[in-house]
Amino acid sequence: MNPHRDRRQYAALPYRLVKGHPEVLLITSRRAGRWIIPKGGAEEGVEPHDLAAREAYEEAGVRGEVAPQPIGSYRDVKRLRSGRSVDLDVTVFLLNVTEELQSWPEQDQRRRRWLSPGRAALLVRKRKLAALMLRLWLRPRSGGHAGAVNHPA
Repeated sequence: MNPHRDRRQYAALPYRLVKGHPEVLLITSRRAGRWIIPKGGAEEGVEPHDLAAREAYEEAGVRGEVAPQPIGSYRDVKRLRSGRSVDLDVTVFLLNVTEELQSWPEQDQRRRRWLSPGRAALLVRKRKLAALMLRLWLRPRSGGHAGAVNHPA
């Protein structure tokens, strides 16, 4: 593996609105079965947001409108089969899902699940990714409680 390519990844945070309430799509990782978002390594000649959208199609079977500007980033560690670990910088782009496919390239390797941003934030392992999900849709209401009041437009 090229160590420079492995250090930067681009991810899609697929979302949709159902009856005015936001949902995000999580998928399972191939080996450990952890809940994650679609992501892949940087490729020369491919725009980061386009790569994120392609990974959403390949890994989660969704298509839609990807935002050209990232919403944030987080750090991750990729454990290689050799036992070596690689530190990753993952840049995240919103993907407004317009099509959910019944058949896609990695459907036999992953599960997918639509969840509220709050529930999704509880399932992902990376705290900064969870914070990105919550920051998009949650903010304090009067009384200090959080509620889903914002959605990406």
